[in-house]
Amino acid sequence: MEDLTSYPNEAHGGFTAVPELSDEELLGQFADGNAAAARLLTGRLGPRSYSVALRMLGNQAEAEDVTQEAMMRLWKMAPDWVPGQARISTWLYRVTLNLCLDLRRRNRPDALENVAEPEDESASVVDRMQDTERKDALQAALDQLPDRQRQAVVLRHIEELSNPEIAGIMDISVEAVESLTARGKRSLAALLAGRRDELGYEHG
Repeated sequence: MEDLTSYPNEAHGGFTAVPELSDEELLGQFADGNAAAARLLTGRLGPRSYSVALRMLGNQAEAEDVTQEAMMRLWKMAPDWVPGQARISTWLYRVTLNLCLDLRRRNRPDALENVAEPEDESASVVDRMQDTERKDALQAALDQLPDRQRQAVVLRHIEELSNPEIAGIMDISVEAVESLTARGKRSLAALLAGRRDELGYEHG
Protein backbone atom coordinates (compact mmCIF):
# COMPACT_ATOMS: atom_id res chain seq x y z
CA MET A 1 0.00 0.00 0.00
CA GLU A 2 1.31 3.42 -0.88
CA ASP A 3 2.40 5.58 2.05
CA LEU A 4 -0.16 8.39 2.40
CA THR A 5 1.76 10.27 5.06
CA SER A 6 4.56 11.54 2.85
CA TYR A 7 4.52 15.08 1.53
CA PRO A 8 3.72 15.64 -2.14
CA ASN A 9 5.98 17.13 -4.74
CA GLU A 10 4.92 19.36 -7.60
CA ALA A 11 6.30 16.99 -10.20
CA HIS A 12 3.94 14.18 -9.16
CA GLY A 13 1.82 13.35 -12.15
CA GLY A 14 1.43 16.95 -13.32
CA PHE A 15 -0.47 17.71 -10.10
CA THR A 16 0.85 21.25 -9.78
CA ALA A 17 -2.55 22.97 -9.48
CA VAL A 18 -3.90 20.74 -6.68
CA PRO A 19 -2.53 22.72 -3.67
CA GLU A 20 -5.13 25.37 -4.47
CA LEU A 21 -7.99 22.89 -4.21
CA SER A 22 -10.21 22.89 -1.12
CA ASP A 23 -10.10 20.17 1.51
CA GLU A 24 -13.39 18.82 0.18
CA GLU A 25 -12.09 18.68 -3.37
CA LEU A 26 -8.96 16.86 -2.27
CA LEU A 27 -11.00 14.38 -0.22
CA GLY A 28 -13.26 13.81 -3.21
CA GLN A 29 -10.25 13.15 -5.44
CA PHE A 30 -8.89 10.69 -2.91
CA ALA A 31 -12.26 8.91 -2.83
CA ASP A 32 -11.93 8.61 -6.61
CA GLY A 33 -8.58 6.88 -6.20
CA ASN A 34 -6.09 9.76 -6.35
CA ALA A 35 -3.40 8.99 -3.76
CA ALA A 36 -1.59 12.26 -4.46
CA ALA A 37 -4.65 14.13 -3.19
CA ALA A 38 -4.41 12.20 0.07
CA ARG A 39 -0.77 13.15 0.47
CA LEU A 40 -1.61 16.81 -0.02
CA LEU A 41 -4.52 16.68 2.41
CA THR A 42 -2.33 14.86 4.96
CA GLY A 43 0.32 17.55 4.63
CA ARG A 44 -2.33 20.20 5.17
CA LEU A 45 -4.35 18.66 8.04
CA GLY A 46 -2.00 16.15 9.65
CA PRO A 47 0.16 18.75 11.45
CA ARG A 48 -2.97 20.36 12.94
CA SER A 49 -4.23 17.06 14.28
CA TYR A 50 -0.79 16.24 15.68
CA SER A 51 -0.41 19.63 17.38
CA VAL A 52 -3.73 19.24 19.19
CA ALA A 53 -3.00 15.64 20.16
CA LEU A 54 0.44 16.56 21.48
CA ARG A 55 -0.96 19.27 23.78
CA MET A 56 -3.86 17.10 24.88
CA LEU A 57 -1.69 14.08 25.67
CA GLY A 58 1.78 15.44 26.41
CA ASN A 59 3.28 12.37 24.74
CA GLN A 60 4.85 12.49 21.29
CA ALA A 61 4.44 8.82 20.40
CA GLU A 62 0.81 8.75 21.44
CA ALA A 63 0.11 12.00 19.58
CA GLU A 64 1.55 10.41 16.44
CA ASP A 65 -0.65 7.33 16.94
CA VAL A 66 -3.76 9.47 17.43
CA THR A 67 -2.96 11.51 14.32
CA GLN A 68 -2.49 8.39 12.25
CA GLU A 69 -5.78 6.94 13.53
CA ALA A 70 -7.64 10.21 12.90
CA MET A 71 -6.34 10.38 9.33
CA MET A 72 -7.20 6.72 8.73
CA ARG A 73 -10.77 7.44 9.85
CA LEU A 74 -10.87 10.34 7.40
CA TRP A 75 -9.83 8.07 4.53
CA LYS A 76 -12.42 5.46 5.51
CA MET A 77 -15.28 7.96 5.49
CA ALA A 78 -14.13 9.76 2.33
CA PRO A 79 -16.54 7.93 -0.03
CA ASP A 80 -19.49 8.89 2.21
CA TRP A 81 -18.56 12.56 2.76
CA VAL A 82 -21.42 14.91 1.90
CA PRO A 83 -20.06 18.21 0.51
CA GLY A 84 -21.19 21.22 2.47
CA GLN A 85 -22.23 19.32 5.59
CA ALA A 86 -19.25 20.55 7.62
CA ARG A 87 -15.63 21.59 7.28
CA ILE A 88 -13.28 18.64 7.01
CA SER A 89 -10.86 20.31 9.41
CA THR A 90 -13.68 20.66 11.97
CA TRP A 91 -14.50 16.96 11.61
CA LEU A 92 -10.83 16.01 12.00
CA TYR A 93 -10.31 18.18 15.08
CA ARG A 94 -13.36 16.60 16.70
CA VAL A 95 -12.16 13.06 15.94
CA THR A 96 -8.68 13.91 17.23
CA LEU A 97 -10.05 15.32 20.50
CA ASN A 98 -12.28 12.29 21.03
CA LEU A 99 -9.40 9.90 20.43
CA CYS A 100 -7.29 11.84 22.93
CA LEU A 101 -10.04 11.70 25.54
CA ASP A 102 -10.41 7.95 25.03
CA LEU A 103 -6.68 7.53 25.57
CA ARG A 104 -6.58 9.73 28.67
CA ARG A 105 -9.44 7.82 30.25
CA ARG A 106 -7.24 4.75 30.39
CA ASN A 107 -5.57 6.31 33.43
CA ARG A 108 -2.00 6.35 32.19
CA PRO A 109 0.65 7.03 34.88
CA ASP A 110 3.07 8.50 32.30
CA ALA A 111 0.87 11.33 31.00
CA LEU A 112 3.55 13.99 31.46
CA GLU A 113 6.51 12.45 29.67
CA ASN A 114 8.87 15.02 28.19
CA VAL A 115 7.95 16.16 24.71
CA ALA A 116 10.85 16.27 22.30
CA GLU A 117 11.35 19.67 20.68
CA PRO A 118 13.74 20.71 17.88
CA GLU A 119 16.83 22.37 19.32
CA ASP A 120 17.84 25.88 18.36
CA GLU A 121 21.58 25.68 17.76
CA SER A 122 21.97 29.41 18.35
CA ALA A 123 20.61 29.19 21.88
CA SER A 124 22.83 28.52 24.86
CA VAL A 125 22.47 25.30 26.84
CA VAL A 126 20.92 27.24 29.72
CA ASP A 127 18.43 28.94 27.38
CA ARG A 128 17.46 25.61 25.85
CA MET A 129 17.01 24.04 29.26
CA GLN A 130 14.87 26.95 30.40
CA ASP A 131 12.78 26.83 27.22
CA THR A 132 12.21 23.11 27.78
CA GLU A 133 11.23 23.80 31.38
CA ARG A 134 8.66 26.32 30.19
CA LYS A 135 7.15 23.90 27.69
CA ASP A 136 7.05 21.15 30.30
CA ALA A 137 5.49 23.51 32.84
CA LEU A 138 2.80 24.54 30.37
CA GLN A 139 2.11 20.91 29.48
CA ALA A 140 1.89 19.97 33.16
CA ALA A 141 -0.51 22.84 33.81
CA LEU A 142 -2.63 21.98 30.77
CA ASP A 143 -2.85 18.40 31.96
CA GLN A 144 -4.41 19.56 35.23
CA LEU A 145 -7.27 21.40 33.51
CA PRO A 146 -10.67 19.72 33.11
CA ASP A 147 -10.99 18.12 29.70
CA ARG A 148 -13.32 20.71 28.19
CA GLN A 149 -11.26 23.66 29.44
CA ARG A 150 -8.08 22.09 28.08
CA GLN A 151 -9.69 21.50 24.69
CA ALA A 152 -10.90 25.11 24.46
CA VAL A 153 -7.57 26.58 25.54
CA VAL A 154 -5.56 24.40 23.14
CA LEU A 155 -7.82 25.19 20.19
CA ARG A 156 -8.03 28.92 20.92
CA HIS A 157 -4.57 29.87 22.15
CA ILE A 158 -2.31 27.20 20.66
CA GLU A 159 -4.11 26.39 17.41
CA GLU A 160 -5.43 29.99 17.21
CA LEU A 161 -8.86 28.99 15.95
CA SER A 162 -11.78 31.39 16.18
CA ASN A 163 -14.47 30.93 18.81
CA PRO A 164 -17.11 29.99 16.18
CA GLU A 165 -14.74 27.33 14.77
CA ILE A 166 -14.15 25.91 18.25
CA ALA A 167 -17.88 25.93 18.94
CA GLY A 168 -18.39 23.80 15.82
CA ILE A 169 -15.64 21.38 16.81
CA MET A 170 -16.79 20.99 20.41
CA ASP A 171 -20.50 21.13 19.52
CA ILE A 172 -21.24 23.90 22.02
CA SER A 173 -22.23 27.57 21.82
CA VAL A 174 -19.77 30.40 21.22
CA GLU A 175 -20.65 31.72 24.70
CA ALA A 176 -19.70 28.36 26.20
CA VAL A 177 -16.37 28.47 24.35
CA GLU A 178 -15.67 31.93 25.72
CA SER A 179 -16.51 30.78 29.24
CA LEU A 180 -14.36 27.64 29.02
CA THR A 181 -11.44 29.58 27.56
CA ALA A 182 -11.62 32.28 30.22
CA ARG A 183 -11.79 29.75 33.04
CA GLY A 184 -8.97 27.73 31.51
CA LYS A 185 -6.72 30.79 31.20
CA ARG A 186 -7.37 31.75 34.82
CA SER A 187 -6.56 28.22 35.97
CA LEU A 188 -3.35 28.13 33.93
CA ALA A 189 -2.26 31.49 35.34
CA ALA A 190 -2.87 30.25 38.86
CA LEU A 191 -1.02 26.98 38.26
CA LEU A 192 2.02 28.76 36.77
CA ALA A 193 2.04 31.78 39.09
CA GLY A 194 4.42 30.28 41.61
CA ARG A 195 6.99 29.32 38.99
CA ARG A 196 7.61 32.66 37.25
CA ASP A 197 11.08 33.18 38.76
CA GLU A 198 12.06 29.54 38.31
CA LEU A 199 11.07 29.62 34.63
CA GLY A 200 12.78 32.93 33.96
CA TYR A 201 9.72 35.08 33.34
CA GLU A 202 10.00 38.70 34.34
CA HIS A 203 7.36 40.11 36.61
CA GLY A 204 4.96 42.41 34.82
